[in-house]
Amino acid sequence: MTLSQLRASACRRLPEGGARILLAFALLGVLLLAVLTANVFTGSAEIPFGRALRILFLSDRSNEVYRNILLRIRIPRALAALLLGGALALSGYLLQTFFHNPIAGPFVLGVSSGAKLIVALVMIFVIGQRHAVSSAVMILAAFAGSMTTLGIVLAISRRIRRMSLLVVCGVMIGYICSAVTDFAVTFADNSDIVNLHNWSMGTFSGTTGDNVLVMALVVTPAVICTFLLSKPISAYRLGEGYAKSMGVNVRRLRLWLILLSGLLAACVTAFAGPVSFVGIAVPHIIRVIFRTSRPIVMIPACFLGGSIFCMLCDMAARTAFAPTEMSISTVTAIFGAPVVIAVLIRGRRGEF
Repeated sequence: MTLSQLRASACRRLPEGGARILLAFALLGVLLLAVLTANVFTGSAEIPFGRALRILFLSDRSNEVYRNILLRIRIPRALAALLLGGALALSGYLLQTFFHNPIAGPFVLGVSSGAKLIVALVMIFVIGQRHAVSSAVMILAAFAGSMTTLGIVLAISRRIRRMSLLVVCGVMIGYICSAVTDFAVTFADNSDIVNLHNWSMGTFSGTTGDNVLVMALVVTPAVICTFLLSKPISAYRLGEGYAKSMGVNVRRLRLWLILLSGLLAACVTAFAGPVSFVGIAVPHIIRVIFRTSRPIVMIPACFLGGSIFCMLCDMAARTAFAPTEMSISTVTAIFGAPVVIAVLIRGRRGEF
């Protein structure tokens, strides 16, 4: 059998649009590697390309400054943007699925702000007592904050049927949490606590290798669990009645959606602060690229898309006006907000 015949046979075995989906995944994979490489090799400190390669692959120790910049600053920061960007996009996709709302997301519904509030209060109390704050404590605090906010949003959703009003309530909850956080940070005496203001704006700066390891231990199982739920999520998207007829335990599925989305958003907030618009914008960009809404495609694609989006935004944040660095939320808002506006316009026209 010739090569063209093999290719034609393989394409016939793929589902409708399968070849296009495989090509899109391949392009996302190549783009992910390219953006990751660009994040590692670019920055305000210029490192010769050959020297950087020797440091990374030949353990060159002739210049400790370059070595520290690459191994202790740029690589952990790039990996953090990769993991947390993917986690945030996937959290947004789960919330959009849960609420059947195209503009639901951790930032819009106040989930990120609630997590930020509890983390800030815990850090203020612990630092005030001259104690260190562990990664586990930060994640647990952020998870508690995100779950509390989601609980309030769910309680409101039982009284409000219009999803647009629910989103407005989520935004108001987010403003309240942010106001309380700013109040607490502003009147804190310890200089380390005052520096929380930079974290509260969203940043991947200061990430260490140990932080990346903890992120991976939290995000990887959550992503795997989400992917394993792709089949019941697919049925749930067609309506709760249809999902029940297919044998899906809707109540349990909804609980999993809330827990997983809250855990992913909490991990992002604990390490990078609140990052805006990624959870809303990326799922819609992925739908346009892949031309499908099937969860088995959307879940891994959203993770890849969120990783690429956050790494690009982080690279822009630290290099556009170097040595001055912008907050990551500033850049994600610049590129993510137009996507949300487009979603609202298309929804008004009945295209969603």
